Amino acid sequence: MSKEENVQMDGQARILPKLTLEELAADLRARGVEARVMGETSCAVRGMTIDSRAVEEGNLFVCKGAGFRPAFLESAVAAGAAAYLCEGVGEGLSIPSELVAAAAVTPALVVSDVRRAMALVAPVIYRHPEDQLHVVGITGTKGKSTVAYMLRSILVAAGQEPSILGSIETDDGKVRYESHNTTPEAPDLWRHLRNTVDAGRRTMVMEVSSQGLKYDRVLGLPFEIGCFLNIGRDHISGVEHPDFEDYFASKLRIFEQCATAVVNLSTEHVDRVLEAAKAASRVVAFLVEREDDEASGVSNRAAGASACCGAHGSSPLAPQFSAVEVAQLPAGGWAFTVCERDDAGAIMHEERVELGMPGLFNVDNALAAVVMARLLGVDYDAIRAGLAHIRVPGRMELVPSVDGHVLAIVDYAHNELSFQTLFKSVKAEYPDRCIVALFGAPGGKALERREALPRVAGAYADHIVYTEEDPAHDRVEDICAELVKNTPAGVSHEVILDREQAVTTVLERALEAPEPSAVLLLAKGDETRQHRGDEYPEVKSDLAIAREVLLR
Repeated sequence: MSKEENVQMDGQARILPKLTLEELAADLRARGVEARVMGETSCAVRGMTIDSRAVEEGNLFVCKGAGFRPAFLESAVAAGAAAYLCEGVGEGLSIPSELVAAAAVTPALVVSDVRRAMALVAPVIYRHPEDQLHVVGITGTKGKSTVAYMLRSILVAAGQEPSILGSIETDDGKVRYESHNTTPEAPDLWRHLRNTVDAGRRTMVMEVSSQGLKYDRVLGLPFEIGCFLNIGRDHISGVEHPDFEDYFASKLRIFEQCATAVVNLSTEHVDRVLEAAKAASRVVAFLVEREDDEASGVSNRAAGASACCGAHGSSPLAPQFSAVEVAQLPAGGWAFTVCERDDAGAIMHEERVELGMPGLFNVDNALAAVVMARLLGVDYDAIRAGLAHIRVPGRMELVPSVDGHVLAIVDYAHNELSFQTLFKSVKAEYPDRCIVALFGAPGGKALERREALPRVAGAYADHIVYTEEDPAHDRVEDICAELVKNTPAGVSHEVILDREQAVTTVLERALEAPEPSAVLLLAKGDETRQHRGDEYPEVKSDLAIAREVLLR
């Protein structure tokens, strides 16, 4: 379980009302889920959780998951759970015998579909906090975290204090900790929304993963804005998505529950994305215009997208928001002009914006944040202030050695699309440096990365070091062996299993090497935990090690 760092609050959090199991069962039946109460029907619950280690007095405990064990229910009841939610068996929705044995006298809410039921029950238990919030959802294969942090920075500059849920951090105004899942399960999600309201905040900025959409973690949550950044192959495995079609279709589901769809016209499969976006009441498109767009095919995709946008009620000859005149700043980062257009494509407004973050690809991320900020009513003074000194933990963090001989680039890039974008940008921005890349692949999921990442890195890197990266229940040796097997012929590479040792060794070698280098420390960013087995032990982050070695 995560170690949560409680954040001090002014005033006292509101106490949730208790709801009886029969009230919850009636609500579920009204929404198409079979439900019955076993035991005391008047049993009342307050709050809910799927983690037996996080149970509070009076909670409804959810029995869910392939790895669920009856002992978890015993622990939950011992910790004060008033009742439990489980999936029944047979036509009569009987309680599974192992659960009866674990908690014979504890009341139960038994349902036909536990995943859907917990997603529908959670907002009821937490008193529909979404009614008092602006909820922004961001999905895509890469860039979700960066865009979320950029938008949060802009909102803070505008005098607001938004909450954030994503792969890096969870901060809802009451608790703040390093995340393990991009999109939490429904009981946790709605608790964070409730905490946000009780903390006096009015905006939730959240990353929405393909798993979160596919498995109903965000079921019933209305997004004021749903942003689609891009699509590439990722998360394809026996425990995630069986193929790209399933992954893509899951991503597109965000449009089914958003009022305004925001779409990046440079994404692959843009026509299909825009077709799906018609489910929203409004579609707002954006595009970064670059000199190499025509060669890369972006112009052709955007041109075809215009007609698709037009079919939804607005017929822009150009995106409603575009970034033009993109230029690199002398001190690093990028400047660009934001053009806002009306439905006929005529420019209504132009503003020059500076982004204090390296990586040309981050202009796309910044423009996405600008679009959403404008839709939320934020002015350009706050937008400029929010982007000028933006820092996204573990995203394009540059750590130069004292003499500038070595430049460490710490980034969360971890899939094929993010690798392609990052390596291309680094090669263009640091053409005179030797490129060394350090990364691994996670255990038990996203298995295609073990073939794709060595292939992409091998096209750019002078040397690759394979190491540990959240192996879970797989052996690090086995993961690295697969990465080695898929390394292109002739590409220099090695394996150093211990990640801290690997990062230290690579940086110390680079300091001693005659040629200047750019060392890419990838996938873990500023994370301070490593997923090993069922545990998340604390480790020293790549960023911390880079600072220790290069700045001493």
